[in-house]
Amino acid sequence: MDAERLGQALGGLLPWGRIAEIDRLAPSHFEAPTGSRVPINYVADPGTLISIRVQELFGLNRHPTVADGRISLMVELLSPAQRPIQLTRDLPGFWVGSWSDVKADMKRRYPKHPWPDDPASAQATRRAKPRS
Repeated sequence: MDAERLGQALGGLLPWGRIAEIDRLAPSHFEAPTGSRVPINYVADPGTLISIRVQELFGLNRHPTVADGRISLMVELLSPAQRPIQLTRDLPGFWVGSWSDVKADMKRRYPKHPWPDDPASAQATRRAKPRS
């Protein structure tokens, strides 16, 4: 919920500065390296969760957090078809760990999409590879 709607919902019970602080610490959306705004689910069973296509996180070498970095988001990595691939609370660890296995499987299933060897330094994208 953005600060304006939260302020309306609280009916003036909190001063504007406190509402803005709540919105900063617990934003309604995570902004991906591609610019996509992904909703944050604060009541998900595995914890505070975002679901996002893995290609939109390329170039991200730190794990997404809220509350000034105190709470790590559970990241549900999705395939280009929006199907779950893996859950992680350690994106940098995923890039250097199980990414190679995931990449091999996804490359076979989705050959038109980029699958870089070093996703932490690759360009994030919402699209398939350009046609040649």
